Amino acid sequence: MSPAVAPVSGPVAGREGPAFLQNITELAQAETAKRQPDRDLVPMHKTLFMAAALLAAVPAAAQAQTGTPGQKNTQGWSAEVVDASGPSRRLAKYEPLARAEKPWNICVLFPHLKDSFWVAVAYGVASEAERQNVSMTLYEAGGYSNLPRQLSQFDDCVAAKADAIVVGAISEAGLAQKIAEARKKGIPVIGTVNPIQNAETTGKMFVDFPTMSGQTGRYLARKAADGAKVVAFPGPAGSGWAEAYAQGFKDSLKDSKVEVLDTRFGDTGVNAQLQLVQDALQAYPDLTVLWGTAPTAEAAIGAVAEVGREKDVMILSTYENQAMLDALNAGKIIGFATQYPVLQGRVGIDMAVRALQKQPVMAFAQPVPAVITQDTMKAIDMGLVLAPASWRPVFSVKATQ
Repeated sequence: MSPAVAPVSGPVAGREGPAFLQNITELAQAETAKRQPDRDLVPMHKTLFMAAALLAAVPAAAQAQTGTPGQKNTQGWSAEVVDASGPSRRLAKYEPLARAEKPWNICVLFPHLKDSFWVAVAYGVASEAERQNVSMTLYEAGGYSNLPRQLSQFDDCVAAKADAIVVGAISEAGLAQKIAEARKKGIPVIGTVNPIQNAETTGKMFVDFPTMSGQTGRYLARKAADGAKVVAFPGPAGSGWAEAYAQGFKDSLKDSKVEVLDTRFGDTGVNAQLQLVQDALQAYPDLTVLWGTAPTAEAAIGAVAEVGREKDVMILSTYENQAMLDALNAGKIIGFATQYPVLQGRVGIDMAVRALQKQPVMAFAQPVPAVITQDTMKAIDMGLVLAPASWRPVFSVKATQ
């Protein structure tokens, strides 16, 4: 079996969090600029690879054989991640097991499947379950307001004698007791996508939000080197992740000519974001950039067109979905960030299998975010970003005996 992680040696190891990622990215970009002066942005997983190659000769990130659920796929995959398990973060190569030793039964809980982001995570879960030949049952709660339903579904997993549970938590506080109870019963619990900071999971994977938004800020600073005026729409106030997005974005612009005119928090429904965007266009006639969530970008495309400002207002999304990919291909936005949701689904299943087989588990893995633009799209493995357009969620995978 492959080891869980091959840490980067040399000066990279032990560097901290967002600053570590920013510094190593800047090192690689300086080297890349010598070779590719016309490129707006080298995707972060590639820049990390080049920096690591200078320091420790690490293989390229996110080189995956993704396969499709319903088709036999025994080929493995690997990806560069940040190992945040200890007091210092380290760039590391995550390699999954070749195949599970027995047909384990894994229960998966998601907040919802209402958008292509969570469908992408579901694709990762289903395809990895098939690749490793384990059974998987997926439950979705129907939305972030349905914590009681997710708690009931967690109980259903335990009652059904699931060997392990993978959960995209609606609320860490709400699920903490359930997680603790399952662990006491010997059931591994893996957190995926949504932050679980303090509850004692067996393993977890979620992005560092300030790092992710900081990537978009650094891209914008290069794209608008002569200056820009931005109104930011990071998401709902009080969510935690929206505030983290906003702070990371602002911090990344400190030494640039990009000015943040205003930050407007709000629900991530397209209609709610449309009202915020329309108000901003009226309040700040000199704005040149609308930066915010994927629903913000969706709303902004129509709002900007309505006032005839498509040519002088740039739109940049803080995360990915199918609508963002379509808009990027159509030239309606300049880019979007990704935290590789398909990869996170895959890692969730692999962590569960590792725990069941007493193999080493990376206690806390973080995806290395990237900004996807028309220039960088071909260099990024989109099979780790979104599910195939024709794919529909699979709620059950049955292992072959």
